[in-house]
Amino acid sequence: MSRDVLVTGASKGIGRAIAIQLAKDGFNIVIHYGRDKAGAEATLADITELGGSGRLISFDIANREQCRLELEADMATHGGYYGVVNNAGVTADTAFPAMTEGEWDGVVHTNLDGFYNVLHPCVMPMIQCRRGGRIVTMASVSGLMGNRGQTNYSAAKAGIIGATKALALELAKRKITVNCVAPGLIDTGMVDEHVKEHALPQVPLRRMGKPEEVAGLVSYLMSDSASYVTRQVISVNGGLI
Repeated sequence: MSRDVLVTGASKGIGRAIAIQLAKDGFNIVIHYGRDKAGAEATLADITELGGSGRLISFDIANREQCRLELEADMATHGGYYGVVNNAGVTADTAFPAMTEGEWDGVVHTNLDGFYNVLHPCVMPMIQCRRGGRIVTMASVSGLMGNRGQTNYSAAKAGIIGATKALALELAKRKITVNCVAPGLIDTGMVDEHVKEHALPQVPLRRMGKPEEVAGLVSYLMSDSASYVTRQVISVNGGLI
């Protein structure tokens, strides 16, 4: 039986690295994108070149109805997913006194509501497949420690951590593991130079992480070897203090 894994936000950065690594691991990747279709197609092309397989799916993770319709249609054709990597998210960094309602709502609705919007349509089909499964959510060290200028993002990611732990308890008896990965400073090509200058001195390894290093952890959590690992929050942060 083909084991499909949905990776949201797979058109670039960490999501793209995860999709490619899981394809190398033998999973069939459902490559999600919001607006960057060209990036998603490039991810699929890389996977195909490696001998892997995948397909594209598009929806706005902040749009509950759109998520449900697109995911239900895909699963009606291909069956329930073996795994989901809930990676897609947004930031809108600014000091809290200057933060607008739109900046707060946009980040919280997209990141935290996205947990429900993506996973809720997927969980029951996973259960009905009766083969166990894997769910990996992406938080951030910002959700663990708080981060200056990211009150909205920290709140959303902390919420994801709590929701992940609760869902892990609910799904354990179904042999579906649910874990959270909390990346630190990762070089996705979009990190501001000022952020690097401020944050790197707090990283004992004195470098940024690579998307592939986050993907390596997700690869393990998605594997059969991780069948006894659930309800965990694991940071990939170079020892960030």
